[in-house]
Amino acid sequence: MSQPATEPSPEASSKASSKACSKPETLYDAIGGAPAVAALAARFYALMDVLPEAAACRAIHPESLEGSEETLRLYLTGWLGGPPLYVERRGPPMLRRRHLHAPIGTAEIEGWLACFERAWAETVPDRALDAVLLPKVRALARHMRNQDA
Repeated sequence: MSQPATEPSPEASSKASSKACSKPETLYDAIGGAPAVAALAARFYALMDVLPEAAACRAIHPESLEGSEETLRLYLTGWLGGPPLYVERRGPPMLRRRHLHAPIGTAEIEGWLACFERAWAETVPDRALDAVLLPKVRALARHMRNQDA
């Protein structure tokens, strides 16, 4: 005898129960984990070298962006909910403090955001994640301001 359609089958109840007990998916997982974060960081810095609107931001970076790319990859991994690689290797982020040596004003912030938003759009196919992540990224970028201009 089958169960009424309004009650879930024992199999469906078991699946729902195990899903409810499982760890919620992080943005890190949702975008594809380590390979996706690496692609995002690589594309971000590739764009910084070529986008005219990123010139002011590029100017405050070292000649080689290799170390910056690695640092961004480590940071984003933990910030998106993956393993805390940045903290394990470099300690607490304290991003604003770590960037006080570089003049960061409107042009640098907007250039950084242009690179990030385009790299995100090109490497993360799920547009539904834009509404979750991009407001946080924009707020973080604007928090880094240390110059009036």
